[in-house]
Amino acid sequence: MFRRIYHLGYAVEDLEAAAAFYRESFGVEPSEPEEVESEGILTAMFRVGDSMIELMQPTRPDSPVARFLAKRGEGFHHVAFEVEDVEEALRRLRDAGVELIDEEPRQGAGGTRVAFVHPKGAFGVLTELVELGGKEGG
Repeated sequence: MFRRIYHLGYAVEDLEAAAAFYRESFGVEPSEPEEVESEGILTAMFRVGDSMIELMQPTRPDSPVARFLAKRGEGFHHVAFEVEDVEEALRRLRDAGVELIDEEPRQGAGGTRVAFVHPKGAFGVLTELVELGGKEGG
């Protein structure tokens, strides 16, 4: 079902400062920031081998990332796996009794379709399923 680790998500207070740190310290160039209004975040990504790191800054105090930062501070937030078909992946997980956050996919950054598995369903790790390229009606 999983094709690869698509990205690791890091919650940050200041996207610009975090992007500058990775650019200056590790020589990577984060993408231009993109707002994902439905999630209440500003995000930027940079490639590391076949995967990416996603930096996420909340844009509103009630967003999941803002709540995460208030409770845990900056740092690792989630792992995202690329899947061929996010709806099929959700169906398989639901049939296996895995606790989900999303019953249906939603729009993610960069034209992706995404859904989240609850940390309780994945040994304490928030897990994102990412379908690249999007589909009609998603």
